[in-house]
Amino acid sequence: MTDARLLRFDALDNFRDYGDYAVPGSRVRAGRLFRSAHHARASEADLQQLGALDIGTVVDLRRPSERRRQPSRRPPGFTGRLIESEHDDGGEAPHITFLKSGDLTEESGRRFMSATYRRLAFEPAHIDLFRRYFQALGQAEGAVLIHCAAGKDRTGLLAALTHRLLGVGRDDMIADYLLTNTAVDLQQRAPAIARQMAEMTGRSPSHDAVVAFLGVEPAYLEAALSAIESDSGTLETYLERVLGVDGALRDRITARLMT
Repeated sequence: MTDARLLRFDALDNFRDYGDYAVPGSRVRAGRLFRSAHHARASEADLQQLGALDIGTVVDLRRPSERRRQPSRRPPGFTGRLIESEHDDGGEAPHITFLKSGDLTEESGRRFMSATYRRLAFEPAHIDLFRRYFQALGQAEGAVLIHCAAGKDRTGLLAALTHRLLGVGRDDMIADYLLTNTAVDLQQRAPAIARQMAEMTGRSPSHDAVVAFLGVEPAYLEAALSAIESDSGTLETYLERVLGVDGALRDRITARLMT
């Protein structure tokens, strides 16, 4: 895994192709599956670059409150399908609450992230969005782009589920997930992020706490996958019974995305 699959933009973070992986007897097509952080800061050049990617469906995994705070910018004349949730609990995002009130240490950051991942696959808004995403994979023309705020947690789990469905190997699945740490150059950016967090909360986190909270680690994704297996028995059962990915839909997705 190198950063060759990363697409560089002026102000779009963590943008990359999560296709183009070998699977038994075939390969996932390149240029059909993209993932990123939010698009609120996209420059005009970014929008032109996005417009050239043949994106037919955008799945915005953020809460309505997040979308209101950082509204997305889209390429001029974008006519693709937009999938987003209107499920809004009216409360503060859990990670903001944690930053304001939690113990900002490396250990507490990892505990918070692992606990968050154990819930991700079962939250009603995510189930709805994940179901509509997989339906789009079997129907949509053009590429599909998924994103949340940072493009690492909600987006990371959905990309991993896609890889599992398509037969991407576990090593490639984990490596793709971890590429976030390269994409955002977290070690270099951590001091500035720590200052922003201190301004927001009045409390100064350590460098290691920032990395643990804003980066990704294999244990986080493993926590989500283990929770799914504990609840449903297998990931395949979860995909079928919870997300509605039956054999017919699986075949349509495979036919569309394999070379």
